[in-house]
Amino acid sequence: MTTPTDTAAPKANFTNIARHLQEAIATGHFTVGALLPTELELCKHYGTSRHTVRAALAELQALGLVSRRKNVGTRVVSARPRAGFRPSLASVDDLVQFGAEHLRVVQTIAQAKVEGALARELGCADGAVWLRISSLRLVADGAGVPIGWTDVYIDPAYADIGEMARANPDALISSLIEERYQRQIAEIAQDVRASTIDDAAMAQALKLPAGASALRIVRQYFDAQGEMFEASVSVHPADRFSVSMRLRRSPA
Repeated sequence: MTTPTDTAAPKANFTNIARHLQEAIATGHFTVGALLPTELELCKHYGTSRHTVRAALAELQALGLVSRRKNVGTRVVSARPRAGFRPSLASVDDLVQFGAEHLRVVQTIAQAKVEGALARELGCADGAVWLRISSLRLVADGAGVPIGWTDVYIDPAYADIGEMARANPDALISSLIEERYQRQIAEIAQDVRASTIDDAAMAQALKLPAGASALRIVRQYFDAQGEMFEASVSVHPADRFSVSMRLRRSPA
C-alpha cells in the first residue's frame, strides 16, 4: 500500500492530515475508486493516534471525498470536495468573549499523567504528563449556579500559568500562554458530545446529582507549526449551556 505522498508527513493533527490526504486525492496519488491505506498504516505514516486518523478521515468523508465501510476500508469516491453547508468552529475571538463573560474559579493545579481513554480523547501520547488546571465557570457577576467545570491541560514547563490563571479569572489560559510565552493559537479543534456527570465530586461542585446529563466539549489548541500545546475538557450541565454555530458554504 502506498503512503499518502512521497513528501514528508505534516504535523500530526487531524486537520493537517485531512488536508494532506485531500491534496493526495486531488493530484491523483489516490484515484477515484482506490482504497486509502488502513487506519493503522496511516497512524504509522503520520506518527499519530488512531483517534486522530479517524478524525481526519471523518473530515474527508464530510467533504464527500471518501466513503467508509467496516471490513472494507476507506474508498475515494470523488477528487473534488462537494459544495454545501458545513459547520465551522467559532472563532478564537468568540472564545475570548466567552472568557470575559464567564469567570474562572480555579479549584486545583497539579501535574497529571494522561492515560487510556482520556489520552485518546485529547489526542496526546498515552502516559504524557501535563499540568492540569481544574476550574469552575461562573457568570461574570459570580451569582447563581456554576455553568460548567473545565480541566485544562498544558505543558508542565508553563507552571507559572497556573497561578496567573487564578489571578486573572476573566482571561483564557491560551491568552495567558500567548502573553507570557508568545505561543499563539493558529487553530482550535472542537468536539461536542452528549455526556453524563459521573464524577461525584464534580457533580457536587456543579450542584447536581451524579449521573446528570451534560455537554462535554473537548478542545485542542494548535500553534502555527501544528503542535498541540493545550487541550481542555469542559463539562456543562445540559440546562445551563448551549453551543451555537454559523454555517458557511464551502467552495464548489
